[in-house]
Amino acid sequence: MGSERKFVQEGINTVQITEYFIKQLDRAGYGGMSISRTPMGTQITVFVEKPGIIIGKGGRTIRKLTTDVAELFNMDNPQIDVQEVKVPELNAQMMATRLANALERGIYFRQAGHNMLRRIMEAGALGCEIVTSGKLTGSRSRVQKFVAGNILHAGKPAEELVEEGFAIAIKKLGTIGCRVRIIPPDTEIPGQFHTVPRTVETEVESAGEAGFEAPPETPPETGGGETEDETEEPEMEEVKAAPDEKAAGEVAGEPDEQRRMRGDVLEHKHKGYDYWHPVNRVHKREVEGAD
Repeated sequence: MGSERKFVQEGINTVQITEYFIKQLDRAGYGGMSISRTPMGTQITVFVEKPGIIIGKGGRTIRKLTTDVAELFNMDNPQIDVQEVKVPELNAQMMATRLANALERGIYFRQAGHNMLRRIMEAGALGCEIVTSGKLTGSRSRVQKFVAGNILHAGKPAEELVEEGFAIAIKKLGTIGCRVRIIPPDTEIPGQFHTVPRTVETEVESAGEAGFEAPPETPPETGGGETEDETEEPEMEEVKAAPDEKAAGEVAGEPDEQRRMRGDVLEHKHKGYDYWHPVNRVHKREVEGAD
């Protein structure tokens, strides 16, 4: 047999085995298979929703299934491995079978398609496409598509990254084909890019980095009740007032006057008072004879 005939025959056997598993494992929730050639024989991995139904009591069901596959498809020492599907909503074959069963029960095709699409996208799929074709509403056949997210249609990424499932719904008017294509989560789609969020700095830049001098810090205000003498600078010069040094506007007849220089201002303090004031301040004069 030539190499071309060999590849064609392997493809036909794969399709026939898939159709056989769809019919035999319908109750277990068939979700696809993978075939690999090993030195010990042919390894067939079956993905189902309920693996207990395939294994059977004491493994009798899976042994019978292995014998039938070896006889019907002329396989040398086939070995069937059963694996459970954790998230059925992300398995294209299971969703296509469920959609076909819903149409056979009489559910309107739009309602069934939208419900199936919503369940698949809520499970975390990056994209989904559901195609129903056949006599949906009348005597003439038509095609209805339900699409959400990103989906690939051509090229090698469409063959490797997209999972596809197909099932047939048999109704009185005819058969309806249900095709489901799903892009699983965490799939790197070629040409897809992600934006990096911009980080906003909340801390104030230092004066050197900003390019200007920082304003001087203002000292905290002191509490009330402090007099001017407590806040003034120490070592102020105090002088005794001479009789001939009395300034104009000074109250006459007040002995023991004290004077000092505070900067460029001459201040004095009268006897009996504890505060200093400028000499040139207008003084309150006592009116003689007032009560």
